[in-house]
Amino acid sequence: MNGFGFKLSPSSAINLDKIDRTLFDELCRIEPDALRCMACGSCTATCTASGLSGMSVRKMLLNLQRGKVNETVRMISGCMLCGKCTMVCPRGIKTRRLILTVSRLYKKEEQV
Repeated sequence: MNGFGFKLSPSSAINLDKIDRTLFDELCRIEPDALRCMACGSCTATCTASGLSGMSVRKMLLNLQRGKVNETVRMISGCMLCGKCTMVCPRGIKTRRLILTVSRLYKKEEQV
């Protein structure tokens, strides 16, 4: 079909064998709570920064699992560290601590 103004987009499939999960694995080692997230969205719904910066703890964890470190760091830079997400998490995950740990690990990785 030519002439419709559409192009085929490249595959959006993610090859999990080729991604670098180093940061996510290190996060889970330090903060095992990261594995308890059930992606319910309570944290995002109460997040003041989510509407402004797109901050989302569940998206942060998903991006890290997919090896999208730079995208994750850009997103969490918009976090105000207010802690509302931690208060509403049904699993009791200390989401604020996860964000701080990711930030610290990234800075440490950047220095290497």
